[in-house]
Amino acid sequence: MQNLIGRAAAPFLLFAVLLLARPGVAEAIEIQRVVSPGGIEAWLVEDHKNPIITLSANFEGGAAADPDGKEGLATLTSSVLDEGAGPYDSDAFRRKLEDLVIGLGFSAGRDSFGVSLQTLTENADTAFELLRLAMTEPRFDTEPVERIRSQIVAGLKHSENRPQSIASRVWWQAAFPDHPYGRPSGGTVESTGAITTADMKAFAERVLTRSSLKISVVGDITPERLGDLLDKTFGALPESGVSTPPVPAKPAAVGETFVVENPVPQSVVIFGHRGIPRDDPDRFAAAILMEIMAGGFGSRLTEEIREKRGLTYGIYAYTLPLDDAQMVMGGVSTRNDKVAETVGLVREIWADMAAHGPTEEEVRDAKTYINGSFPMRLTSSMPIAGLLVSLQRNERPIDYLDHRVERIDSVTMADLKRVAKRLFLADELTFVVVGQPKGLTPTAPAPEPRS
Repeated sequence: MQNLIGRAAAPFLLFAVLLLARPGVAEAIEIQRVVSPGGIEAWLVEDHKNPIITLSANFEGGAAADPDGKEGLATLTSSVLDEGAGPYDSDAFRRKLEDLVIGLGFSAGRDSFGVSLQTLTENADTAFELLRLAMTEPRFDTEPVERIRSQIVAGLKHSENRPQSIASRVWWQAAFPDHPYGRPSGGTVESTGAITTADMKAFAERVLTRSSLKISVVGDITPERLGDLLDKTFGALPESGVSTPPVPAKPAAVGETFVVENPVPQSVVIFGHRGIPRDDPDRFAAAILMEIMAGGFGSRLTEEIREKRGLTYGIYAYTLPLDDAQMVMGGVSTRNDKVAETVGLVREIWADMAAHGPTEEEVRDAKTYINGSFPMRLTSSMPIAGLLVSLQRNERPIDYLDHRVERIDSVTMADLKRVAKRLFLADELTFVVVGQPKGLTPTAPAPEPRS
């Protein structure tokens, strides 16, 4: 009983410590570049106020690199890596994590594969060793593999009939019919069932390599101590694997409207078109414009479509810079008899921003919000670590955050009007509607969603 109580209390203990570990939002983040004796690099934010160490790491290669017919390989592998490694079977591995209050996880994106680790300082040696084992000696035992596979398959079956999932699958399939982005990133029931242990081992060997590794660490650790742990943890990874060269792609569906009939009381709409690259000099102007267009209450989409007309409870849009394509995406749900009006309004609002740009008041408010809200996103170690990995992956300089405010403030009205014409391409907006929309004429038959 004492052991059970200890295990149950452990997550709460870490949660309590994490609450205490939140740095003041006004504090500057001092980032150090650490290079281990073995040449492994990490960005470090050293903070000894609380006994916690947080690591975030990223490898190139995600769902877009899944082999044909094995879609979902990255997702399944990410879910099984921490289900036993080295001498520990699944139960023993999970028990070790729980007993020592260690948070360890893996995640698969479209283009990358992520790692997260969080531990109390006193358990750092064991935590980093468990991470090493998970990456270099995963067991892939039958019981946990089949258990996790069945959970994923159950989720896929559930999502097959969800309008939001259908709309997303159809949009990406229509936009990228001949590119991996057009495939279901989480796999299908059939493809997930076809994945073998050999496939997962090959994936780990191909993706978990030092050549594409980006690491950030936040917390109670010195550069010297971190360098030692980096070599012990990541030094055994192969230098490189079989890389997948980038395949630049543009949406094949441009300005289309697809309708997937579905007997639901309100339709789900997803829309999007090409965007601007993540390294484009206009990215700061684009961030301001997207805040004005879709930054929640007070934004143009919300004001015109929700507040003035009551057509929806919520509408959103965002930029999505992928490795092989740069996108602007959005979505909304509305009554079937209001879909045509809503789609038309999105196009009108898009076209108006491109033609006239924002107002002075909108720009002032957006800059104030962007600069003021950004530190609020960095109130604990995990989002800080994640941000630092993202900066490395996007090849930003280590002093990027020091100059972020001035770069936002330096964007002029002339810049914004010019970039608005690049960013908001009303004629290129492609819509996928799942429901029974009234008065909306599709421009082409919708592709059959893969499931």
